[in-house]
Amino acid sequence: MTNTFKPVALAAAVAAATLAVGTGAASAQAEVTLRCQHFLSPMGSVPRFFIVPWAEKIEADSGGRIDVEIYPAMQLGGAPPALYDQIRDGVIDCGWTIPAYTPGRFPEAEAFELPFMTSMSAEASSRAAWDYTQEHLQERFNDIHLIAVHVHGPGVIHTTNAPIESIADFDGLQLRGPSRMANALLEELGATPVGMPVPAFPEALSRGTVDGGVIPWEVVPALRVEELAQNHTQIGGDRALYNTFFIWGMNPDTYNSLPEDLRAVIDANSGVETSAWAGRAMDEGDDLAETAIRERGNTIVTLSDDVVAELRAVGEEVTQRWIEEMNGLGLDGQQLVDDARALVAQYSDN
Repeated sequence: MTNTFKPVALAAAVAAATLAVGTGAASAQAEVTLRCQHFLSPMGSVPRFFIVPWAEKIEADSGGRIDVEIYPAMQLGGAPPALYDQIRDGVIDCGWTIPAYTPGRFPEAEAFELPFMTSMSAEASSRAAWDYTQEHLQERFNDIHLIAVHVHGPGVIHTTNAPIESIADFDGLQLRGPSRMANALLEELGATPVGMPVPAFPEALSRGTVDGGVIPWEVVPALRVEELAQNHTQIGGDRALYNTFFIWGMNPDTYNSLPEDLRAVIDANSGVETSAWAGRAMDEGDDLAETAIRERGNTIVTLSDDVVAELRAVGEEVTQRWIEEMNGLGLDGQQLVDDARALVAQYSDN
């Protein structure tokens, strides 16, 4: 049976992670072993509250016939941007990754990464993201078997020297961003965006390569960012400053090689409800992390309504430029934005 990683001391968790989840007696009896990889520490919210529980459920629902081995922190090799191709090529059987780490490859997915697109609920916005994917991304993802897509909760700005309290405070800062859209927004606000996968963020902070960056609350403790950047700025209102689009996918040959009844187990743990589960994991992690960081005594600022309104105006400029860019690619940029907004509203505002 899969082990569950709990919020224990980091050293203990990392030591435990050297053994793949899912090893032991179950693997000796299983008909199928799935080797799945992601780039986070096992302390991260998605591994703790979604990936590992998902693996446990697959094992239980299959009566032990499927064994799921989870390899955190790229233990099977490669770098985070390679994960999609690892899934596609069968280097791993399944994996969790961010399409934005390969810019330009999945342009339609960027609609959910636009400024102020998603709501403050990752669970609700992840339901919207699944429906949007079914409508607009089936062809892009046709070389993998998609299990779930999701987004995180509202992004937070973390800085080393002083908190962001106005648009003027962005000027001249070097800030880490996760995607083209987040970087475009940071640049429009006067910062110098520095794109990098999230595992590289703590080292960049410690070396002074960046003055801060944007990540959601949930991943802050897993990276120990609160020790390096002790100022945190939240965005008020009903929409998130930016977001990141994630996928949990499976190699299609692996999926198709399963007996029909075991494919049914995977199918029963895929789709809109599984996507919502992944989003809910982010929400749960956000709540736990924000509470812990408040208790630590770090500075936490929530921007005023006036500043948020200014940010939204800047964000709309970024969105309009993206629409024009998509039109230039032969896509209907306005329709993509309209559909994404309608789905977010459907799941978040009712």
